[in-house]
Amino acid sequence: MNNSFLQQASEGNRSALLKKEIIRQCITGGYYTIPELSREMNISVPTVTKLIGELKDEGFVYDFGKHGANGGRKPSIYGLNPDAGYFVGVDLKNDRMDMGVIDFKGNFTEYQTFRNFLLENSQQSFDELCSIINSFLDGLPVSRQKILAVGINLSGRVNSESGYSYSFYFVEEKPIAMLLEEKLGCNVYIENDSRAMAYGEYMMGAAHNERDMLFVNASWGLGIGIVIDGRLCYGKSGFSGEFGHFPFFENEIICRCGKRGCLETGVSGSAVHRMFLEKLGEGRASMLSGRYKKGEPITLDDIMLAVTKEDVLAIEITEEVGNLMGRAISGLVNLFNPELIVIGGTLATARDYLMLPIKSAINKHSLLLVSKDTTIKFSKLGEKAGVAGACMLSRGKLLRLL
Repeated sequence: MNNSFLQQASEGNRSALLKKEIIRQCITGGYYTIPELSREMNISVPTVTKLIGELKDEGFVYDFGKHGANGGRKPSIYGLNPDAGYFVGVDLKNDRMDMGVIDFKGNFTEYQTFRNFLLENSQQSFDELCSIINSFLDGLPVSRQKILAVGINLSGRVNSESGYSYSFYFVEEKPIAMLLEEKLGCNVYIENDSRAMAYGEYMMGAAHNERDMLFVNASWGLGIGIVIDGRLCYGKSGFSGEFGHFPFFENEIICRCGKRGCLETGVSGSAVHRMFLEKLGEGRASMLSGRYKKGEPITLDDIMLAVTKEDVLAIEITEEVGNLMGRAISGLVNLFNPELIVIGGTLATARDYLMLPIKSAINKHSLLLVSKDTTIKFSKLGEKAGVAGACMLSRGKLLRLL
């Protein structure tokens, strides 16, 4: 990676800024001829030719050969060199870690899940995190020098600009991103998991031409990622998207944030898990009743699997939570008037058992004039959304494209 090129761009060097814009064009548009880039960027053909030549020499851009209709001189087409470097994404869940790699063009080259990991706010968990990532990096078919950056997603309050996580691994003296860089020996960027999932879905998943999108991450907790005019919305302090902590209920259930009545206490994977176990304790029947009576652990994934197998109790609770979720989302519809809402996370595996009550509640509680042009979809990337976002964001931040 030519760090001087990035440094020059940050200092306002015009040539370096134009190179960065060429890379941005190739990320969004794929392949270009020099005349096409000249028109897109409104700069002269000789200037584009010079910049393309320099980017080829620096390893960022590749000449993919001649292209065009029969007859006449065919122009060369240029695009990103996939082997210019690689970006690693790490998506941390409560009880596992998903990791993947994209090449410089944004294609997945690796994807793995590590289940022997427990996300806790402890030094032991942090050390284990670093050990697993280092082992993963060492096992890749490319050298460490080719790994340009690692993106890591965490739930809760994450300030990606300062590099601090205030929910996990908070050390006041140093930002967690800096500590991770010391342990991993490469550039590290941290991000809130819901925002990363939103960006992954926007860049590689359900979004197409939409410029405004909300991504609802309905996993153990509840968060949203907000895309406005094609850009992630962070808020003043970098903490936007804490949808799960909207004061929604008049209940006495204490949320993990310490407050009572948060939306997450009734609309989240943790709420589904709690409600399901409560019903089993009351004697309700389920295909998981035998495990409950034996004292065996029942996970959220177990409950979602029971939904797909048409377990009546699991479906009943999922539909109840879906109705409440739709009511809450209707407020987002009225507030943002988005083109697209994408539902992702663990609860999305319930598919229509979740979507139908969500849509019904939105139709009931949102303003028709506001909601009529909003499309609601499930995540196309599914469990890969977080890893995809972490990879894409690490590329964008390293190249200073965001």
